[in-house]
Amino acid sequence: MISYGKTDVGIERKVNQDTIYASDSRVGNLPNLYIVADGMGGELAGDYASAKCVATIVDGVEHSTETEPVRILEQVIQSANHLIYTQGKMDPSKAGMGTTLVMATIIDGHLYVANVGDSRLYVAITTKLKQITKDHSVVAELVRTGELDEDDARTDKRKNMITRAIGAEETISPDYFDVALKGGERILLCSDGLTNMVNDKEIFSVLKSADTLEDRAAKLIQLANKGGGKDNISVIVIE
Repeated sequence: MISYGKTDVGIERKVNQDTIYASDSRVGNLPNLYIVADGMGGELAGDYASAKCVATIVDGVEHSTETEPVRILEQVIQSANHLIYTQGKMDPSKAGMGTTLVMATIIDGHLYVANVGDSRLYVAITTKLKQITKDHSVVAELVRTGELDEDDARTDKRKNMITRAIGAEETISPDYFDVALKGGERILLCSDGLTNMVNDKEIFSVLKSADTLEDRAAKLIQLANKGGGKDNISVIVIE
């Protein structure tokens, strides 16, 4: 198993508020760890929130005495949420800050995933691309209830309104997923700077190509910028 991560400011933004982390080797009691966080708030606050979230999670995993993967993920997510929420309340310059989060670890043929917000994890198999995470956003909720179709959702003005974020509330309820892997899958963690600009068909085509991991990550970012580059773009590709 190998991975490659890349982040880009995009075309329209001046500050990159995304933070990524990828380790193919052991972190604490986890054999590997992958994280994408997309900050929100003022320019400095969003940048700080995503970086602090990732740093807190990595440190928490390194020092956790838990051995069950989902318990480790839950423990460190709650710690990060408490820290960012508290700092946002205490420091006026960071008021209202928060960050999305998608993180994963692969253990004994299982992919364990946690997410908060609208950063995503996909698994590409032989014939299709499957979104594992569920967006915590206003538009996604409307799609799930049938009030909005997926095509209209891509251009809906509310698509950047998320309903959950690390640090936004005193308590947080992440979603957790356990995916059985058969071997040969290609996995993508990404921020919405990619998925708002590049459709699933294009993403699948890049992931299943024979290019190197580095070239696939670069190609995804190039496509997002070609599509407008309206937001920061972050990707971690794993195979």
